[in-house]
Amino acid sequence: MRTIVLTSALTLVASTSTPVAQTGSSPIREWTVPWEKSRPRDPAVAPDGRIWFVGQVGNYVARFDPASGKFERFEVDPGTNPHNIVVDAVGNAWYSGNQNGMIGRIDAKTGRITRYPMPDPTARDPHTLVFDRNGDIWFTVQNANFVGKLVVATGRITLLRPAAANARPYGIVIDRTNRPWFDLFGTNAIGTVDPATMTLKEYRLPSPKSRPRRIALTSDGSIWYGDYTEGRLGRLDPKSGAVKEWPTPSGRVSMPYAMTADDQDRLWIVETGVEPNRLVGFDSKAERFLEPLSIPSGGGSVRYMVYDPKTRMIWFGTDANTIGRADLSKIGKPTA
Repeated sequence: MRTIVLTSALTLVASTSTPVAQTGSSPIREWTVPWEKSRPRDPAVAPDGRIWFVGQVGNYVARFDPASGKFERFEVDPGTNPHNIVVDAVGNAWYSGNQNGMIGRIDAKTGRITRYPMPDPTARDPHTLVFDRNGDIWFTVQNANFVGKLVVATGRITLLRPAAANARPYGIVIDRTNRPWFDLFGTNAIGTVDPATMTLKEYRLPSPKSRPRRIALTSDGSIWYGDYTEGRLGRLDPKSGAVKEWPTPSGRVSMPYAMTADDQDRLWIVETGVEPNRLVGFDSKAERFLEPLSIPSGGGSVRYMVYDPKTRMIWFGTDANTIGRADLSKIGKPTA
């Protein structure tokens, strides 16, 4: 039987951060994280409006208050190197231990940590997490080649392995039927799991060179992905398996990475193959790209984004050691 260990997390409060200088009237704003070269990434919006994120290289979990500019740091086990974080309905933060084979939960009120170790020791690198409609967590385990489910009420973890030996499950989302969809970054496929039977199915993409990295959904049920190697935005129809793709504005060198969708069915990707990185929108109904926006800090690589429908903001972290947001109410001009 798996054991859950409880400890308290040390919390450090840093001084207020100074925003990164903005370019002209850019709707993008960034704040420098006070812990240098720590790779802040994968923000999540809490019910109270504060932003949780992880420092993958710095080995911490943190919380940021956009109103005051203050950061709080939560210490985690040495060697955790957290990769991703999500926040539940009551504000508790769940993070993936990318180098110690566990999922952790931080109680938002006490800072107390609950640990959920993987049932298979080879599942050493939990990657990206997402809540389903029942409040349970589905997650990817990239290099160990698993997709998993954590039942929050019991702590039970189930692991499934794709057919390919190096499929590398990566980004993951939950559709309106409570089914997970995920990129298989080590091959040219998108995967899904039937939650009733816990069976895995794969949809092969047209080009054998395609490597989908992040994934998003639109209200019509379409599955969208960024093709990191081919520089394309793609749409998969889960009913027919049909795929349609569009070259991104920077083309083959764009390396689209971070990705999300907003409440107007616009897709947002970050082109990380150009410097500075560029935030690019795509109107899925008109099937056209919007005017790209440069990330003021340069970005380095923007690896993950999340859309907050309450504020109409996209939140992201950068390799330039910033946490940033894009105000979508100020974005929307189509390209010529």
